[in-house]
Amino acid sequence: MKFITGMFFGAALTVGSLTLFAQPFHPRIATAIDHLRDARAYMLNAPHDFGGHRDAAIRATDAAIRELEICLRYQHR
Repeated sequence: MKFITGMFFGAALTVGSLTLFAQPFHPRIATAIDHLRDARAYMLNAPHDFGGHRDAAIRATDAAIRELEICLRYQHR
């Protein structure tokens, strides 16, 4: 019984540590990406074109998301 309990707690600690390392080191950047994706979806589904600026805004949003995703690659350096 002690062996099974030990295996269970060992597995729980392993999963917990993997979850800890999977968290973004820069949570504000990760949050910004989420907000940009939400804004992009809103613009795509809006009933108007924001005075002719929607396409340019979507392109700029896509570029910003790409750049921020690159930033997150360097989180452990």
